[in-house]
Amino acid sequence: MLIVNDIHTYYGTIQALKGVSFNVDEGQIVTLIGANGAGKSTTLMSISGVYPPKRGQILFDMEDITGISADRIVQRGISQVPEGRRIFPHLTIRENLLMGSYLRKNKSEINDDLDRVFELFPVLAERRGQDGGTLSGGEQQMLAIGRALMAKPRLLLLDEPSLGLAPLIVEKIFEVIDGINRQGTTILLVEQNAFMALNVAHRGYVIETGRVVLEDRADALLDDPRVKEAYLGE
Repeated sequence: MLIVNDIHTYYGTIQALKGVSFNVDEGQIVTLIGANGAGKSTTLMSISGVYPPKRGQILFDMEDITGISADRIVQRGISQVPEGRRIFPHLTIRENLLMGSYLRKNKSEINDDLDRVFELFPVLAERRGQDGGTLSGGEQQMLAIGRALMAKPRLLLLDEPSLGLAPLIVEKIFEVIDGINRQGTTILLVEQNAFMALNVAHRGYVIETGRVVLEDRADALLDDPRVKEAYLGE
């Protein structure tokens, strides 16, 4: 579904990605793990069109999407949940979710997907008229995921969904991620919690200083001594 081929991305004169390459097969959860500042979030931003790469190529369904605008990438079926959630704090839960469907026209389908999000996150259904900024961190993460799902993506990009959340909430979020994937959405997951990420993913890639240094099946990476030492605290 997604081929990232030798992308080089810069912030001004600073090179953040130095030839990152990987694939995401349809129906899978693929995770990118690595230390803070390794280039994981920049990779997602490059795919979603926020920070287009200066070199390299990104293919989605074998179509070159390198450098096209972020809104056109969403229209093609890629939606991102950003790091830090970035909900609209003064809009209600329902309004936040509808913002995710901004580029869609079929109101009946939008309402069906709104119901799906409320089934996925009952706490959001109970508080649909409440301002997003009044929610807890975990509830805001649920809202951010729900907003991205309202774009009806075929590929969902998740950036640090467990960041700053209590362990029990993290477990709930990862159960939801697994459930979304089982319902047919392909997921590219960026996560510092390598243990949780590799337990839910099919494949994994390790990024260090803007380069992919290791790739394998997720279960194999869990058993890899290098991953254990660097990212699993063993």
